[in-house]
Amino acid sequence: MRWTSIVAIYFLFWSLSFFLVLPFRLRRAGEDVLVPGQSRGAPPMFSFARTAKWTTLVSVVLFGLYYGNYVNNWVPVETFDFVHHPG
Repeated sequence: MRWTSIVAIYFLFWSLSFFLVLPFRLRRAGEDVLVPGQSRGAPPMFSFARTAKWTTLVSVVLFGLYYGNYVNNWVPVETFDFVHHPG
């Protein structure tokens, strides 16, 4: 696998992991003082740096599993071939 493919696939893992990590570690708006005009459903404090750190950690683990499977062929592609091929 070329390094450009590795970077592109890792970026996909990172972006999907961001949406996976996003809802965790949020607090309700009722726990802090509401700013005038703030919706009660909005998180009171959102830290992009903290979310990006957790996203990077999750995406490294997931990409490591993906790349390990790519190199060692733990789960071959034929496992997901559900179409019956006569012959």
